[in-house]
Amino acid sequence: MGKKKKAATATPSLFDDAESAPAANAAETPIEFPLPDDLDPSWLRALTHETRKQYWNELQKFVDAERATHTVYPPATDVFNAFRYTPLDKVKVFLLGQDPYPGAGQAHGLCFSVRPGVRLPGSLRNIYKELEDDLGIKPVKHGYLVSWAKQGILMLNACLTVRAEKPNSHAGKGWEKFTDAALRAVNAQKRTVVFLLWGAYAQKKIPLIDEKRHVVIKSAHPSPLSAANGFFGSKPFSKVNAALEEAGEKPINWKLPEKVEEE
Repeated sequence: MGKKKKAATATPSLFDDAESAPAANAAETPIEFPLPDDLDPSWLRALTHETRKQYWNELQKFVDAERATHTVYPPATDVFNAFRYTPLDKVKVFLLGQDPYPGAGQAHGLCFSVRPGVRLPGSLRNIYKELEDDLGIKPVKHGYLVSWAKQGILMLNACLTVRAEKPNSHAGKGWEKFTDAALRAVNAQKRTVVFLLWGAYAQKKIPLIDEKRHVVIKSAHPSPLSAANGFFGSKPFSKVNAALEEAGEKPINWKLPEKVEEE
């Protein structure tokens, strides 16, 4: 992505508390599959330890084997985009998805977002509908949500890869351990973070969140299968901004640019 690295800051380590500290006898291996070196130092510092664990090597070998025999989304260069666009020490909102869109050209490393020029998936159309009902913001014609990520919304799927046309095909292979570690790293931040959890899957992560320090906003998932059961009318966008302002943070500008070019 060609992102310029930022100077390291005093971000709390992922392992500052006993719950997230690795056991003394945890299986660790030499780093065979390092994280991309263009990630912000705050993420590298928090997550590099995960790449020393046996599950990480097994996961990366599985993904490599999948790419060798099937089409896998997103492309390898986009897998860690959520971390590129939103450094750990800049996270204000954590929006958790489940796994990448499995259709051609859709996924590019941010949950719910699609590349410019790609037809909007049903979930994203419903997100735009609720955004208009909540804040009066008219839908744009694209689904490229990078401007949200750049404002401090970590838009992370629990699984970071998927086989084409096979939803959840990479679930249970290890990505969830890695993204749980990312969630714990966000939870360890000293400032208030708003966790936006849509659907039962995302809400299973609530035990990993310190609700005394952070804000959890939850509702039904925006999928066409469930949006009418509690997503529509939930006003998540105004609730996020109210929580940010209460915490002394700048609210999110949810209005997306009318025209975008992929970065």
